[in-house]
This record gives sequence, structure tokens and C-alpha cells, in this order.
Amino acid sequence: MTLSELCSSIPPLNEAAMAQARNKWNSVAKPLGSLGKLEELVTQLAGITGTPLVDITRKAVVVFCADNGVVAEGVTQCGQEVTAAVARSMARGSSSVCRMARVAGASVVPVDIGMAEQVDEPQLLQRCIRRGTDNLALGPAMSRAEAERAILTGAELAKTLKEQGYQLLATGEMGIGNTTTSSAVISVLLNLPPEQVTGRGAGLSSAGLERKITAIRRTIGVNCPNPADPVDVVSRVGGLDIAGMIGLYLGGARWGIPVLMDGFISAAAALCAVRLCPQVQAYLLPSHQSDEPATKLVMQALGLSPVLHAGMRLGEGTGAVALMPLLDMALAVYREAGSFDDIEMEAYTEQI
Repeated sequence: MTLSELCSSIPPLNEAAMAQARNKWNSVAKPLGSLGKLEELVTQLAGITGTPLVDITRKAVVVFCADNGVVAEGVTQCGQEVTAAVARSMARGSSSVCRMARVAGASVVPVDIGMAEQVDEPQLLQRCIRRGTDNLALGPAMSRAEAERAILTGAELAKTLKEQGYQLLATGEMGIGNTTTSSAVISVLLNLPPEQVTGRGAGLSSAGLERKITAIRRTIGVNCPNPADPVDVVSRVGGLDIAGMIGLYLGGARWGIPVLMDGFISAAAALCAVRLCPQVQAYLLPSHQSDEPATKLVMQALGLSPVLHAGMRLGEGTGAVALMPLLDMALAVYREAGSFDDIEMEAYTEQI
């Protein structure tokens, strides 16, 4: 399947299933809409999966691991060896997201989609497009063909995981330098100056932040990415982890498996996915408001309102995983709570 064929094959949400889900919520013995965004998300899950019998028992967070040549510009605290170290930790089940996922009842699926170092771990999926990207401050991060391959790799992974029985996915990423690539992508797509969309990432000093902004400004000037062509933007100033997440969003929409967004980098990928395929917007499931400054701007551009506001900026899919228990709680009410008839109470009605 080509990228064009993938985009053209994405159906609209199932409105009948969503209507049934709303009716189910309205029958639960509680004030109408009183679980707020959680009710909206469950209803959206019904629309994505095509049934009001929403079940997300089997969950997974898919963590795309990739390196970015732009670290040569001094935009990070640490080097690319950290990407491999954390990926190895994920594969062994000991990283931050693994600990959180265990509590949430989710699997962690780390994917090497473009790390500079090859890591041989049985639990690390090998989907490497290339061994890290080039320094985008000097030229394109990758070729257009490589970006498309990475997007299609993410989409195919969504299909595979659904076939394996997973019912809910979350986007995650690991890659030193990827807040720089994400800021560059967002700067281009939202037509905003780099200083407005660039944060400190993993704790940069003020001098480091200035180097990062300067590198992004140079990157955009050197590469002249086309804001009307998201694949061009990702190939010139983005990263392979971003491309993989774009594909996961597209594949989730195509094959009817919900995909939770994580934070800043995940949001950059979601913006690309919607610019590439506008019908994907209805499928986006936001989890949290990252502490990175551009996240709010992207959420506004996408018309999304995250559930969690905890100042998180860890990445790895941790914000999306943090939402999973809340969805399980909402579904417990949706499926199991008594109706107005059960408690012999007159139903609430909409008041004007």
C-alpha cells in the first residue's frame, strides 16, 4: 500500500456507534456529562472501533527509537549513546515507561526505526530505516523515500498489533535531539518563529536554548521545507521517530484501533498526520499537556483539549500511559454502573 492509498482508505468515525455510546452514558445513574472529557473519549473510542461495546483490555505503548544528526550542533545535554541505552532499558522492561505501563496493564513495544547504534535485544523490534538522520542544520535529515518508508512502517505496525489482539495503542518516542526536530517541524507547519516553539527539552541551559533556536533557524533556512507538504517537512527537518508516529496514527485510523497521543513530539507527529490526511483529526485522542511551550499551540491548532495537566515532559509515551487507568475507570462506569431504572430514580434531562 502506498502512502496515498493509505490516506484515501481511512473511513469516517462510526456515527451510529457513537450515538449508541452517548445513549448508554445518558442511561447511567449520574448527572449528564458529569465525567466530562472521559465520556467524550469513550464515545470517540466507540466511533473508532465501530462498536459501543468498547473494550481496551489489551493495551500497548509503541515507542519509536531514533537518533538525530542535529545533536552535532550542541542542542542537547547528552550524546546519541543515550538513545541506545534507554532503548536497551525498555527492551529489558526497566525504563520509566515500562514501570508505568506495568501499573496500567499495558505492554511496551520498543521499535528501532532509526537509531545510530544497533542494539540487539530480543524485545526490541528491528524496523530500522537508516542508522540515524543527517545533521539537518547542514541539509535534509533524510530522503523523501526514507520518510515515506518510516511512515508506512508505523502504519503497518498498527495493523500488526491489532491482528495480535491489541485494542488500544499509545505513541511513544526515544531519541536524543527530537525536541529540536519537533520544534523545527512545528515552526514550519504553524508558520511561527523558532523562538516561540522551542523549549529547553531535557533541561538545557539558557545558552543551550539559544544554540537550539539558532540551529532550528539555520535548519529551516538551509532546507526550505514546503509547509504544504508534510512529508517534505519531515524529511528535511524532522526525524524517523516522528515519521513512525505519523504512520501509527494513520494506521490506527485505517484499521480501527485507537491511538493515544503522548506529549510534545507526539503532538508534532499528529499535526503532520492531520496535514497529510485531514480525516485523521477525528481519530486523535489527546492525553496530556506537555510542559514544552509549543504543545499548547499544536493542541489549539488541532482543536484538542488534553485531559491531564501535570507538567510532564519525560516522553517515552509516559503521558499517554498515565491516561490509561482513567479510561479503565471511565469504562467501568460506562459498562457496570446502574441505570436510573435500577435505582428507581427519574432520569436527568438536558436543561435549556
